[in-house]
Amino acid sequence: MTYEQAVDYVHFLFVFCIVIPKEAREVFGIKPGLERLNILLEKLENPQDNLKFIHIAGTNGKGSTSTMISNALISANYKTGLFTSPYVFDFCERIRINDKNIPKQELARVVSRVKPIIDELSENGLVITEFEAITAVALLYFSEQKCDYAVMEVGLGGRFDATNVIKKPEVAVITSISKDHTNILGDTIEKIAFEKCGIIKDGTSVVTTSLQDNEALKVIEKTVKEKNANLTVADFDNVEILSEGKNGTDFIYKNKRCFVSLDGRHQVENAIGVIEALNKIEKVEYEDIVYSLKHTVMHGRMEQIGDNVLIDGGHNEECSRALSSVLKSEYSDKEITAVIGMMADKDCEKYLSNVLPYCKRVIFTKPDNPRSESPERLSEYSKKYIDKISIEINPKIAYHKAVENSQFVLVCGSFYLISDIFKDGDKAYD
Repeated sequence: MTYEQAVDYVHFLFVFCIVIPKEAREVFGIKPGLERLNILLEKLENPQDNLKFIHIAGTNGKGSTSTMISNALISANYKTGLFTSPYVFDFCERIRINDKNIPKQELARVVSRVKPIIDELSENGLVITEFEAITAVALLYFSEQKCDYAVMEVGLGGRFDATNVIKKPEVAVITSISKDHTNILGDTIEKIAFEKCGIIKDGTSVVTTSLQDNEALKVIEKTVKEKNANLTVADFDNVEILSEGKNGTDFIYKNKRCFVSLDGRHQVENAIGVIEALNKIEKVEYEDIVYSLKHTVMHGRMEQIGDNVLIDGGHNEECSRALSSVLKSEYSDKEITAVIGMMADKDCEKYLSNVLPYCKRVIFTKPDNPRSESPERLSEYSKKYIDKISIEINPKIAYHKAVENSQFVLVCGSFYLISDIFKDGDKAYD
């Protein structure tokens, strides 16, 4: 199996699952739960049992938190696996060891080992989803490579997420919770928090933020008590901001000075959660944490490219508020043309209401994903916030039109959009 065949196979599992009508999914073995993945992993000799885990759930900040934790563990000389989603440029970004993508030939090899078992289960009525398959691939690879730690970012929710095959993490981190994926996780913060808290196991060390939604925090505290776990709340009241700008934020937390290189004050919130989580890991020194915060780079998350392009894959209300805050504080002198594409299952109108007031013009486009919202509908949502609206279905063409005719370009609304524009090596990344 080649790398291309491996990726095509994993993507096939995604397409196969979404084309099955909702009412028929249980017939095909597709329903919430970890049974399918546990069976698959058992046939792979339970690679997850050979690993120590740090497990991260939440609505916002999971990727940043996971990456900062991974980098600190690497700095402390731990061999560290990192599993995240989605990818921006290269599928292999999702599975990393010591900050290096899984080699393409290794991905092909591991998928080749997993595929016959997946096919066998499918023939017996248990359909493995794309995310379950790539989770199994990651766990097997990390185990084969004898990682000291595996940092696992939850894909969706927590309770039934594929990553929750972890029996007991060393630390469970729950980042900021807000309304997202309400059709799956529930229509209230309490219901969503309940799903996220599924990663809390008996006796687990748990870290969350003092800026957590009050209703979510109540659910976290209740679950911690029920599971006889230990809760640490990273207290933003102990933060003193010294300076902040496009290159990051200089701050003091509990009398110790740090610099987080990721843009936006919300990254300070993520950073202090990272500090508290890593304080529970043996042999991780404060110098390792400081190094991680200062040197972490996140593609596609409020990332400035060159002098005139900003990209951000955040897609919910809280992400849009964070983006609008950055636009207001750091880009108010720019005439911004936004290139926006979103998924239909997001609160598109709320997102646009926060972002568009800081833009001069917007080009709506359509990411190559079956869940994409139509540009025409996005346009209708936007008329009350902005006058200069156009539509270009092809994301790359939309982007190049914006670059050629604008002082400053913002690409936002979806990681799928960013991937469609930049994955083949666009000139903005030259």
